[in-house]
Formats: sequence, structure tokens, C-alpha cells
Amino acid sequence: MNNTLIGLVIGVIAGAGIAMVASQSSGSKNTEEQLIKEFYEVETAVHVSPHGVRKHIADGEYIIVDLRSQEEYEAGHIIGAVSVPAYATPDTSDYGAVDRIVGAFAELDAQAKLEGKDIVVYCYSAACMTGRKIGHMLAEHDIYVKHLGIGWQEWRYYWDLWNHSGETPVDPADYVWSGSEPGVFVDDVISPCDIGGEFGC
Repeated sequence: MNNTLIGLVIGVIAGAGIAMVASQSSGSKNTEEQLIKEFYEVETAVHVSPHGVRKHIADGEYIIVDLRSQEEYEAGHIIGAVSVPAYATPDTSDYGAVDRIVGAFAELDAQAKLEGKDIVVYCYSAACMTGRKIGHMLAEHDIYVKHLGIGWQEWRYYWDLWNHSGETPVDPADYVWSGSEPGVFVDDVISPCDIGGEFGC
């Protein structure tokens, strides 16, 4: 009887141990899957495709913000983008100017909410941390921005890197502007409706 009782206790303990190990093993898989799910939820919530931005520049679906220095912005920027510099000069960050940066974005955020738009920021390149740092700063002040999937370098100098051959050909020069103003995109594609006569709409 004692041996049976001891065997039963050992069996219960062993069974509980196996169940716990199996549960932890299963839990780690669920945790890994959950992390993957969360990663993609964050990625799709934060990043905006440059293709989407390019296709919607004409209709102003986004408020695009250039975070580079004012000097660099004036030398060239994405057409329609406004400047909120996170750099005092091309070589000197200005992350400490929290009040100025948050204040400028608070105005843009009010405009974006009123117009039902997203704010999309970009900086030097896809790998640039400036957008991430400013995005974190703004989130601490309840202002939420999205990130362009590329930066100025890819937009201006590596157009073919992120545009694929199946897209309607466009002139990259139409999507850049220089000067202190954002610039206005002019879509000069001729619509059949513009032709008139028997071939018009």
C-alpha cells in the first residue's frame, strides 16, 4: 500500500512537472507568435509606404514634415513638405529644443485632426534615427506621427531603388522642391476629360 501511495504521489508530481514544462514550451511559442503579431501591428501603424505618399501628394492626404536642418530643407525637400528642423545645422542636432518642436507639431496635429490627415515625418535616410527620436518625443506629449519608409537620400537620389518597373513612369524631379516654401505638386497628366470634343468625357 505504501509503495502504491508513493508511486501515486511520484506520478502526480511527475505529471504536474511534465504539464508545466509543456505549458511553458507552448507558452513560449505563443509568446513568440504574439511578438511577431505585435511587430507587424506596430510596423503597419507607424510606417508609411513612399509609394503611397508619392501617389497621394497631389491630393494632400498627408501632412509631410521634413526634420532636417532649415538649410538642407531649402536646398531640396519632398514637394509639399513643411519644415520642423530637428537639426540646427547639417552637423548639429537640436533635440533639446523640445518646446519649439512640440509646439510646431501641436499646430500641425490640430490641422491634421481637423482635416482627417496623418502627419508623416522623414529625415536623412531610412536608417536615420532622427524621426524615431522626434516621434518618441512627440508621443510623450500625446502627438502621434507616422514615418516615411525612406528618407531624403532615397527619395531624391535613389528613386529607382524603391519604385518598381510596373508603376506608371513619373519624373522624379516633379516630386522635389527647393526654397523656403513647401511647394505645390502640379500633376500635368492630361485627362481624357481635358481633351473635349468627341474624345472627351
